[in-house]
Amino acid sequence: MTLKYKIRRTVTATLSLILLALAISFNTPVVVDNTAVLGAKREGVLATNALGELDVKGRAPKTDYSRDQFGGDWAIANGCDTRNIILNRDLTNVVTNDKCQIESGALIDPYTGKTIDFKRGAATSGDIQIDHVVALSDAWQKGAQQLSPDDRKALANDPLELLAADGPANQQKSDGDAATWLPPNKAFRCRYVARQIAVKQKYKLWVTTAEKDAMASVLSQCPLEILPNP
Repeated sequence: MTLKYKIRRTVTATLSLILLALAISFNTPVVVDNTAVLGAKREGVLATNALGELDVKGRAPKTDYSRDQFGGDWAIANGCDTRNIILNRDLTNVVTNDKCQIESGALIDPYTGKTIDFKRGAATSGDIQIDHVVALSDAWQKGAQQLSPDDRKALANDPLELLAADGPANQQKSDGDAATWLPPNKAFRCRYVARQIAVKQKYKLWVTTAEKDAMASVLSQCPLEILPNP
């Protein structure tokens, strides 16, 4: 992987965050059409083709994994942290405060299909969590150990890698890959797997044989599924 490619990949993720952060600053929710975020059909790379290009290997040891290996807390862009940037992108009817925080909104949860009314607070903020579509510990065991600290931080804060989701569903997923967990909402599984493939392709992460088989099984139901934009 060339230095030029590494720089472009990190810059792309950072610019995406900044643009989404600006939407909060100007009090402009960016999810009038949520299909743009969750993977609408359009011309592009077929997920099945991209899956075939990913390396297939066994899991590396989880030794030395921690969230700090991916930059620790959420990154800050234009005064907004990544969590609130993604909430602003994925929720509708968003209300923000002067600290660039989302106070309330509604999420059509991609993982369960239910609508969640969000209200910021100690007892309620966890109702909606920000999921790393490729779990960070899974990424660590499938190539991220070889990434630079800057690239790992970019991965953990890349909008491509992140979705607002039902808290309990995200907790159930834990660090599972497609072989061990798929969204209960079957209508979203093709887009979910396509997004995982897009992240793994972008950051040069590999898949296990079981994971690839599970992804291929899902995509057999939607052979024309396209990768979401990076």
